[in-house]
Amino acid sequence: MRLQKISLHVVCLCLLFFLPLVGMAASRDFVVVIDAGHGGKDPGAVGRKAREKVINLNVALALGKLIENNCPDTRVVYTRQTDVFLSLDKRARIANKAKADLFISIHTNALPKGRIARGTETYTLGMHRANDKLEVAQRENAVILVEENYKERYAGFNPKSAESYIVFEFMQDKHMEQSVSLAKLIQSQFRSYAKRVDKGVHQAGFLVLRETSMPSVLVELGYISTPDEETYLNSKKGVEALSRSIYNAFVAYKDSQMRPKANIGKSPTVEVTENQAQAEVEKKSIKADGHLEEEKNLPVFKLQILSTSSPLPAGSSRLKGVKAFFYKENGLYKYTYGETTDYNEIMRLKRKMADKFKDAFVVAFKGTEKINIQEAVKEFKEREQKE
Repeated sequence: MRLQKISLHVVCLCLLFFLPLVGMAASRDFVVVIDAGHGGKDPGAVGRKAREKVINLNVALALGKLIENNCPDTRVVYTRQTDVFLSLDKRARIANKAKADLFISIHTNALPKGRIARGTETYTLGMHRANDKLEVAQRENAVILVEENYKERYAGFNPKSAESYIVFEFMQDKHMEQSVSLAKLIQSQFRSYAKRVDKGVHQAGFLVLRETSMPSVLVELGYISTPDEETYLNSKKGVEALSRSIYNAFVAYKDSQMRPKANIGKSPTVEVTENQAQAEVEKKSIKADGHLEEEKNLPVFKLQILSTSSPLPAGSSRLKGVKAFFYKENGLYKYTYGETTDYNEIMRLKRKMADKFKDAFVVAFKGTEKINIQEAVKEFKEREQKE
């Protein structure tokens, strides 16, 4: 009897010790990786007085300190905290190894001599739509030219060749929606808190974003090539305002991601707007060959134009006159326009609708099941080659 009482006490003590540890494991910290672009032998863009690598690091460290001091549930990982050189793929490996929830790469913009521009812009992974965005991607990716064996490490990618960037036309980041959401929040804070010129959210082919496996953005803080912007970027006031803007956006983003979500782990249920019956009569907005119903085994590509937390009323101005359908996923109503088994066709539609829905991207389904877009594109390309 005495032995049983001793055993019971031991069990109780063990439970008191281990249960808090179990709770700690269950509630994993939110992990954000902050990447200060360039460094060491790579100065980045060079102004009259400042160097990009220094500006990037100053803002990255200030941002990290704000998060560490105010977000006890967040772990900050830096790709660099000193003036050292890191390859682009190593920066991504640091984020992937940390199992990061978010990757923020900080950079400073520049233009050739004689050209003037001002303002901030934030990028997500994708295909650039204008030559000036290609120039930004080419400049930021050019760092690989000082890396050893860069042709082997980046599968022959040439940062100076426009043809190399075609690959990004066929890439759809599965974290696109979260990345764009954060990018918009950052730009909003730059505009409202730091009072900077808002040059918007864009997509471009950045190698450092391509290699990461989590929502990720690349921030361009301003133009070091413009004298007054260089002075601001290199000042204590500028560093404080820019880092605080990104911090404010980060907090808003994290809070939105940490809220409980419905339907997690379930396949998306496809629903439609009140216009479904009429839209069925008028047929879908595009078809590859008029036989989609007979091709249920093929991936069907659609253009996702927006998402909302609640259904939009019929005729909503947010749909800008298009007859859209929605599917429900993770508590959000995600609206799509057009459908086709021809990936080239949906990309043409994407370009056509760019003025109305600049953040639209392609998704793929088989029946009512949403599938991985890269696998769907691969299947389409393989079928296209056989035909």
